[in-house]
Amino acid sequence: MTAGPGGGTFEAATGDGPPLPPADAEQRSREIRAAVDGLLQIRRLTADQGADPRTVPADWERRQPVRAVALALESGGLVPSSVDASGARIATGYRVRAGDRPATAVVEWLGPSGSGAAREEAEALGACVPALARLGWEALLYKGPRGRRFLEVEPLGG
Repeated sequence: MTAGPGGGTFEAATGDGPPLPPADAEQRSREIRAAVDGLLQIRRLTADQGADPRTVPADWERRQPVRAVALALESGGLVPSSVDASGARIATGYRVRAGDRPATAVVEWLGPSGSGAAREEAEALGACVPALARLGWEALLYKGPRGRRFLEVEPLGG
């Protein structure tokens, strides 16, 4: 997406990675702003004439919806979940994974066992919807197996 500290590549947090170091919060915020600015520039350059770059995801985003949706959530100030080196969930927040259909993603609200994430999910997922809509993504709330809620996310206009 964009260059990160030390020239590395910036990746939006999907909720399946390690926790972000708190000392780097200001740097991370700058990287997110730069990534969103770059995304909007790509949209301006590739969009149909007259299309609003804030509401029409680019072809790149449609091909990589997990990355694009994670960026929309993180840029909206939402907190990602995280896992430790063994893959055990250690923080409560959003998790983005690929959807069942092309150009779609699924957003879940997950946390460590006993964290109460299941009780928070309806409200927390509801808070994700405006962050996604702000960058041209439509989110529908569903109830899945064991009664857990999730968002199915797709680009506005299908």
